[in-house]
Amino acid sequence: MSDNEPLSFLEGQLRKSIELVKARRINVEPQTPSSSSDYGAPGKAQEKKAVSNGGRFKKATSEQAFLKAALYGKAGSGKTLTSLLWAEGLAQKDGRRVAYVDTERGTEFYSMTIPERQVHPEAFDFDRLVTSSLFEALEAVEQIDPSVYSVVVIDSITHLWEAARNSYTGRKTSQGGIPIQAWGELKKPYKKLISLLLDGNFHSIICGREGVVMEEDEAGDTKVTGTRMKSEGETPHEPHVLGRMTPQLQMGSTSIVRVFFEKDRSGILTGKTFEWPTYATIQPVVSYLSGGTQGKLGTADDAAGIDAAKAEEREARVEAERLALYMQIKNAIEQASSVDALKAAWSLTTGKKQKLGDYWDRLDAVKNAKKAEVAQAMVGVA
Repeated sequence: MSDNEPLSFLEGQLRKSIELVKARRINVEPQTPSSSSDYGAPGKAQEKKAVSNGGRFKKATSEQAFLKAALYGKAGSGKTLTSLLWAEGLAQKDGRRVAYVDTERGTEFYSMTIPERQVHPEAFDFDRLVTSSLFEALEAVEQIDPSVYSVVVIDSITHLWEAARNSYTGRKTSQGGIPIQAWGELKKPYKKLISLLLDGNFHSIICGREGVVMEEDEAGDTKVTGTRMKSEGETPHEPHVLGRMTPQLQMGSTSIVRVFFEKDRSGILTGKTFEWPTYATIQPVVSYLSGGTQGKLGTADDAAGIDAAKAEEREARVEAERLALYMQIKNAIEQASSVDALKAAWSLTTGKKQKLGDYWDRLDAVKNAKKAEVAQAMVGVA
């Protein structure tokens, strides 16, 4: 763009920038509530307060329509049995079915009636996908029909996390590990699966193997300091309910299935231990689910897309403001017919050099040209 461009061209550029900002707002920003009832606020003061901050904050209400739980423990600790008992109760409550992703054929005997089985000798009724492929599990969950299935069980997430790690085929570090820059792309399908389980309009139960937490003490020795679910680091913290299976050995090499609830965001189960947990164990939490549609958080990619759009919108808005300021000052300079008028027009740039950016140099050129023109006019008058 030259310094002598017609004003109509600049106006066209400004209109384009403004339209881009408007388009981004429509596509990205939520609609501003039209009444105080949208905020759940009876008073005018609160209504004004909400409107003044763009209507982003609303009165908090529960959007937890489905149970999102996780269980972890050692092999044989009762994860599969407990998840089936919970899933059965949830599905019966909803009048729908259970979709079970089995990564190790751990449900084989639970699809059979076994009179000798101490707990639930009858066969469990559920639909199963046997796979240890992360992508097969992801595709299956993506295609879940909530009108058919109200419960999805992953058993075990440990194997699917291992599948994600094993899918890496690039160059490894000198110690044989995966380079840190590769982890972001590697985790994407796994993170997508977790997002679907947490945001889906169905109950989800995530089962995983038990691992250990290793830390160095003051002497520099590595010691076991706790237990955790063997999975991607954030996984056990995502669901609202987290239970650790802690079976208790009895005389005669038998054991009692027990679960200790490390976390329950409802506050009902946290810190409690239950023997032979059944659907009745979690029913008090289920009774507080809000019903309807599950509140969604989305994936990191979803958030990145919103942020990218917002950044582009902000850039377009800043450019529109810069161009408008340039046009205002340029117009004032071009209309100046005396030295004093030219000085007054140029004073509009005071403190705005950084905001004008490249436009400042253009205005300086316009000013110098106008200064020469005014001087020539004064010579002609003299």
